[in-house]
Amino acid sequence: MVTSSTSDRTPSGHLTGRRPVTLDARRKRFGIVVSRFNEFITKRLLASALETLLAHGASPRAVETVWVPGALEVPQVAKWLARRKKFDALIILSCILRGDTIHFDCVSNEIIRGISQAALETGMPIASGIILADRLEQAIDRTGLKMGNKGAQAALAAIEMASLNKLLGRAR
Repeated sequence: MVTSSTSDRTPSGHLTGRRPVTLDARRKRFGIVVSRFNEFITKRLLASALETLLAHGASPRAVETVWVPGALEVPQVAKWLARRKKFDALIILSCILRGDTIHFDCVSNEIIRGISQAALETGMPIASGIILADRLEQAIDRTGLKMGNKGAQAALAAIEMASLNKLLGRAR
């Protein structure tokens, strides 16, 4: 349920800093783009994102997952999905580990730039569950062992942004 009480607004009607929407995924559709590279990590992100969406009321039929080879393919598929206007929000799940070359920096910059560009060009909320880590242990920690799960965090952001879009009259 999307809510906005008068206490969430200033006298001029502006939304305040408090969360103006509830985290309700019912009657919303979500697209998830997952990179297969570092699948050991991205499978955990996906499981947590799906669990979070379902726990907040999403129907399993309202979630579509698309696997891509690696991080560089993510923005293109995200933009394709956003242009379909079938979803209320997209979730991006990927893991990029630093190696001994500048490849990490190039890939990291491009995936972030690409999904930001896709979101801005299409108006589709795109939540990032991207792990950028120096070592595998750091990535594992971000899948729930020590630092929460980035997949769950991205799912919560997607639910909130989809609800905010509806509240602001910008839904699909």
